[in-house]
Amino acid sequence: MAISDAGTAYDLIGREGAPVVVLIHGLGLTRGSTWGEIAPLLAADFRVLSYDLLGHGETRAPQMPVDLTALSDQLINLLNELEIETAALVGFSLGGMINRRCAIDHPERVSALVILNSPHDRGEDQQRLVEERARTTAAGGPEAGIDVTLARWFTEAFRTTRAGQVAAVRDVVLANNPANYAAHRQVLATGVTELIAPSPAILKPMLVMTCAHDTGSTPAMSHAIAAETPGAETIIVPELQHLGLIEQPDLFARPVHGFLDRVLNG
Repeated sequence: MAISDAGTAYDLIGREGAPVVVLIHGLGLTRGSTWGEIAPLLAADFRVLSYDLLGHGETRAPQMPVDLTALSDQLINLLNELEIETAALVGFSLGGMINRRCAIDHPERVSALVILNSPHDRGEDQQRLVEERARTTAAGGPEAGIDVTLARWFTEAFRTTRAGQVAAVRDVVLANNPANYAAHRQVLATGVTELIAPSPAILKPMLVMTCAHDTGSTPAMSHAIAAETPGAETIIVPELQHLGLIEQPDLFARPVHGFLDRVLNG
């Protein structure tokens, strides 16, 4: 583990000189809790950079208001410090919004995009509900509705047979600073609107994945994201929910590795 000059905690593993792949986690999680099993698999063939978002895990709390641009800037600043010119960006949930914002604002720095379980156009009515829910539950911090959240993230079978693993994720979420968690949750709620049908369109190799039973990042949303980028691919993982990549990481690692190998190594 290392800390950048700006206070971002990160790990950089894998073969030096290989194409760089950046892993971006989601709201309330950390690089280790999200990518612990996937990062080493990708590192066999790529240079893999994973990091903690502002105020998450071991990264310093933000000194500015948090929005998608600030989160994109955090990544660009880290790439600049590490002298990484271009990278493939793999983002989960909020991370899949950050990598899109980065590709829109800094296309020359992005070689490919992988968007995992990330929201998109919710429709006007649902968008209002999501934003209102984010505002009204902010005072409760990460603890508000945590059990409902975990039931939405993991299948019932996994919560029963892997209770310890679910409890570990619960602990990671509850360790978040309430104000910082609320700020990032607001970005997750509102930031989607600035990513719909970008003009100019994102013209990077793109893989979009979600799970069949992810209610917040639905298959329809993944297909909609892909439809906005010519040639983008979509994979829907059956049966799983929002944190399918933790529940069955191999179902994500294999297609992500295959896609990146094809577009980065030819």
